[in-house]
Amino acid sequence: MQKREISNKASTSNGVKVLLCEDVKELGWFGDVVEVSIGYARNYLLPQGLATMPTKANLRSLAKEAAGRTEQRKLERERLEEAATAVEGAEAVVAAKANEQGVLFGSVGAQEISENLRAQGFRVADEMVQLAEHIKQVGTHKVTLRFDKDLTATVNVTIVAESAAGPPKEDENGPDDQSK
Repeated sequence: MQKREISNKASTSNGVKVLLCEDVKELGWFGDVVEVSIGYARNYLLPQGLATMPTKANLRSLAKEAAGRTEQRKLERERLEEAATAVEGAEAVVAAKANEQGVLFGSVGAQEISENLRAQGFRVADEMVQLAEHIKQVGTHKVTLRFDKDLTATVNVTIVAESAAGPPKEDENGPDDQSK
């Protein structure tokens, strides 16, 4: 009976602890010891140099650099918080071609919005703009900017119609000459 319990515990332990040598998104920061599946460690983290085994020597060698990186992350977080506070409530105005009903011929996406905000002096990357789908209608839309997992800001994006026809075209035969 006791032998069966031990074998069940051994089969449920599919993880291995690794020491991260780089920041790995959704897993941990440089210097963290995390538990991952054996396959993830063996097939990805270890061969890519993203992690190593958490021996005492490895922990000692990475401890000093980990403290420095923690300070860098803290400074980066402060910079992101400043950028989010600055852009909160800002307005981006984007001109796009639209028909008479206000439906855009194309769409306005994250790149156009972030370019407009950068032109105004805000520090916004394209990937920060969170759109469920591209904007396809003239009007004002609230858009969320995600600076970090738990740090967001909301901006107003106003889409205005730009003339679809462009400048008036002259007749193919040239301007009308009534003196003939």
